[in-house]
Amino acid sequence: MRKYEIMYIVKTTLEKDNVKSINDEFQKIFTSRKSKIVEFKDLGQKKLAYPIKKEINGNYYLLTVEANTEALDEFKRKISINENVIRHVIIRLDEE
Repeated sequence: MRKYEIMYIVKTTLEKDNVKSINDEFQKIFTSRKSKIVEFKDLGQKKLAYPIKKEINGNYYLLTVEANTEALDEFKRKISINENVIRHVIIRLDEE
């Protein structure tokens, strides 16, 4: 398994319960596929550098995982079709 750092931005117009369910769903993708969540951080609400999909603010989340290919592919698929996620980026961390 490789280690990845994932950052994603969720719309600020959502209820807290909806945001929590989105985060839980993304974490469950990894835990149900024999991957490990190393760290999850709520970085809070921040102003975007430029409007994205008519949004000017976003809730930022950082997820560090040790994941296999199956879990990462499913995460990419789910996050791409979720209309409440404004942007996401996945970075593979090199082994030290």
